[in-house]
Amino acid sequence: MASPDIASLMENCKELDRLRKEQEDVLLEINKLHKKLQSTPEVVEKPGDTSLLKLKNLYTHAKELSETEVRVSSILLTQLDALLPPGPPGQQRRRMEGNDQRKRRMKPDSDISRVSPSMRNQLDSCASLKGEQVAARVTTEEAEKDEYIVVKVMRFEREEREFEVLDEEPGEDEEGGGQRKFKLPMSHIIPFPKRSDPSSATDFPPGRAVLAVYPGTTALYKATVVNSRKRKTEDYLLEFDDDEGEDGSMPQRTLAVYLQA
Repeated sequence: MASPDIASLMENCKELDRLRKEQEDVLLEINKLHKKLQSTPEVVEKPGDTSLLKLKNLYTHAKELSETEVRVSSILLTQLDALLPPGPPGQQRRRMEGNDQRKRRMKPDSDISRVSPSMRNQLDSCASLKGEQVAARVTTEEAEKDEYIVVKVMRFEREEREFEVLDEEPGEDEEGGGQRKFKLPMSHIIPFPKRSDPSSATDFPPGRAVLAVYPGTTALYKATVVNSRKRKTEDYLLEFDDDEGEDGSMPQRTLAVYLQA
């Protein structure tokens, strides 16, 4: 084995350890903010409070770290495959059979030690979305840029940290007109607020640009918040872009806001 290859492997190992340590630090900060908001939810209504903005930035950072961890892990697997000697098939099989029980015993411990409790909770939450409708950021060949659409979660692969989703209503103008499937990373999926818990919808100030499901459809469109909510159970009043009436006015629609643009 060439020493430059080993040096590169060790550097990637160090980078993976650094990423996981940084993930734990970020998730610790997220948990602190969660506890703060759960104990004093009224703090977000105070002028100048930045708790929600901090929480959004922490979530964004956590997603970026998670995606980078997957990328570095894939590079390490490729490097290890290139460095490990192939060996005779029979000899390799005997070596695996002899240590099979030990490997089975060690693997769960290794997996648990490498994933923080907060990350396990996040993965569990993703797995619980199976069968649910969510918003997904997708890229299609015919589209000039990414777009948000409403999709159904078919499954969540924990190892790859990847969703398989189905666009059940692609629209008449889509090529083929049939249902479309996508495989997307965690960062491209945003769950809707729980219907049984309206308070889970995010708070937005008047004038804020958002993405929301247009009433009576499953399509996401850009809109502007008209009113602020006094209670978390109240719906928002929105003005949707490109929704101009015959008299030139902007019709206002009432619904819960799902996404920030």
